[in-house]
Amino acid sequence: MARETDHIIDKRPSRRLTLFVLLALAVLLTSAPGWSQLVPGSMDIHWNEGSRNCANDPPPPLQEHQYNTRTFFLRENLCTTFEAPFMYLLVGSTRALFIDTGDVADPNVVPLADTVMRLLPGEGRAILPLLVVHTHRHLDHRAGDAQFAHFSNAHVVGFDIDSVRRYYKFTDWPNGLAQVDLGDRTVDVIPTPGHNETEVSFYDRSTGLLFTGDFLMPARLLIDDTSADVASAERLATFVKDRPMSFLLGGHIEMNSAGDLFPWESQYHPHEHTLQMTKDDALALPAALRSFNGFYTVHGRFTMENSMRILITFAGLVLLAVVGVVWILVRYLRRRRRARNLPMEIPV
Repeated sequence: MARETDHIIDKRPSRRLTLFVLLALAVLLTSAPGWSQLVPGSMDIHWNEGSRNCANDPPPPLQEHQYNTRTFFLRENLCTTFEAPFMYLLVGSTRALFIDTGDVADPNVVPLADTVMRLLPGEGRAILPLLVVHTHRHLDHRAGDAQFAHFSNAHVVGFDIDSVRRYYKFTDWPNGLAQVDLGDRTVDVIPTPGHNETEVSFYDRSTGLLFTGDFLMPARLLIDDTSADVASAERLATFVKDRPMSFLLGGHIEMNSAGDLFPWESQYHPHEHTLQMTKDDALALPAALRSFNGFYTVHGRFTMENSMRILITFAGLVLLAVVGVVWILVRYLRRRRRARNLPMEIPV
């Protein structure tokens, strides 16, 4: 009997070790970050490509896409505004987040606020509170702000740099991260200035969607501050490197499926590039931006330009050309005048 007891006791350490390993695995699995299981969604959508003749064949001004039951994408049509910006609605349990308000202020042209309110849970006083934010302050991303003014459940965050820093509590802009709590859904806010000093990107931990506004998109990357843009790209690449990402979603589409840019202000986008980009695009952006010459550069799938610098340079060249023409004309007139004033020689 003693030998049997000793045999049972000898097995206890092995059993305890097994139990410990199982418990450790259980703790690791249950304590994994919420993003380990992303809520999926559908990108099965053909965005309206505008029209060859907007006057004769105008499409609906606003297009909606339901990514999943609590995530919606909206786009203003190319015939309504050639900018055709995208806007995004994320619904949480205690409030919803609406990113950007488009390029059209008139609700009779684009009923943006009414559309967003229709997508929110609840009715009347019970409708879910809505937080309206912007990727940056350019007018084509905030023109619709006023449409939300008469809705008591909506709060619109200011678009100027002081309002951005104050609301998200950035004390060392553009460093640090902020979070927007939607109840059971957290959205990270990443400063990404460069295209504009107020630019921020939003990462939804629930779906793994990254919303980058005009900072990164299948379009011209317009750069105001190259050094800030490079720093932001490195910051974003570091952020996404070890996080799962479903799709990267920007503010516009300006190229076709082959990667060729549509003409500026085009209202017709046949064979348009998909809206969604990937984590690889975000990781490749810093190297592309480091190759930017300050004016216009194509690097792989990225087309980068500083439109203001190009405009100033062009204006300078035009001015020099005008000055040159005037100088030549003045010299020519002076020579003509001198020739007229020369005394005539009288033959003897």
